[in-house]
Formats: sequence, C-alpha cells, structure tokens
Amino acid sequence: MSPSPHRSAPWRAVLLDMDGTMVNSHAAVEAAWTAWARDNGLDPSAVLAVCHGPDAATTVRRFLPDLGEAEVAEHVMAHLERECADTDGVHPSPGALELAAWLDEQALPWAVVTNAHRRLARARLGAAGIEPPVIVSFDDVEHGKPHPEGYLLGARRLGVEPRQAVCVEDSAPGLTAARAAGMVTVAVGGATNGDIICRDLHDVLRLLACA
Repeated sequence: MSPSPHRSAPWRAVLLDMDGTMVNSHAAVEAAWTAWARDNGLDPSAVLAVCHGPDAATTVRRFLPDLGEAEVAEHVMAHLERECADTDGVHPSPGALELAAWLDEQALPWAVVTNAHRRLARARLGAAGIEPPVIVSFDDVEHGKPHPEGYLLGARRLGVEPRQAVCVEDSAPGLTAARAAGMVTVAVGGATNGDIICRDLHDVLRLLACA
C-alpha cells in the first residue's frame, strides 16, 4: 500500500466499483464479450482489450459505429440478458466480504457505483454475497464512467459532499470519474492511477480503519 497525504483524511463515506473491485467477474465479463464479438464477426481479443470499465453501449458503438441508437440498445439488452444468465463464475473479490461487514459495523455509509445495469448489478452482487445499502447503476445516470455523474449521485444519495468520500476502483475510467467528482481515489487490482494504491480490499480495510 503506497503512502499518501490523504491517509488521515476524515472520510465520511466510501464508494466502490463493482466488477473487478468488489466482485471478481472477470471470467463472466470476458465470456459474454467473447460471445458477442463472435456473433458480430469481430476479433474477440480486440473487444476484450477495452471491454473492462466502459458501459456496454460505449463498447458496442466503438466496434459497430454504423449502428443507430435503437440498434445499439438492442445489442445492449441482448448482452445484458446473456450476462444475467451467467453468474456461475462470479465471486467476491479478496477482502470484499470483510470490508462490507466492517463498513456496516462502523455505520460508515457506502455504496456501489457501477456502469452495469441495475439488474446485472443485483445479480452479480447477490451471487457474491454482497448487499450494498445503495447501488448506483447505469440505469440511474445519463453518462457512464469515465463521466463523474455516477459518483456524484452516489455521494448525494449517501448525504455527503464528494470531497468527503473516498472511492475504490480497479479501472482507469472509474478512477478518472471519481477524481473528476472531487473524491480521493484508491486504486486496487493492479491499477496505478489512484491517489492511493492498494493491493486488494484487505489493504483498503486497513487504510480506512487507520484513517
């Protein structure tokens, strides 16, 4: 865990990404996008290189730029059905259950902010045994990450100013979104562009407990 001047900040809320942060859904995400790529005559490796982080519509538009918005929506909904049907490979990330329990014990407000649709978020979080008090999904916003709208809404629903919240993310788009929202950012899962860098959620728990 890297040192940071933010370590002793009086954080009043914690906002966490879902896929790759609280939930290990890497295999499920890649299986769904691999199938989508093959269905559309695309190179799966190219799709897998960019599918983590952006919302589904952004990925669809990137690889099928000639589609109209109605067609993009059809692809997104079909992809959502495919992802919701496959949660067998979804597990809590190391330290996720312990962190969630600690946050609840401390009565520290927390939320999951995800680019996934609410239905998929509930399916994956439920499969991992995680029950956030607040979920901000793609259905709640006009713009997904890296736009800050989701994190701003999350802070508002938790009743705190963005600068009073700390965000935990594993992707560059998510960290960019949280930073644009004015939050302290904690990078996990190999991400390196956070204000603080932690190996995993066990480290995040220790960080918060010492703040």
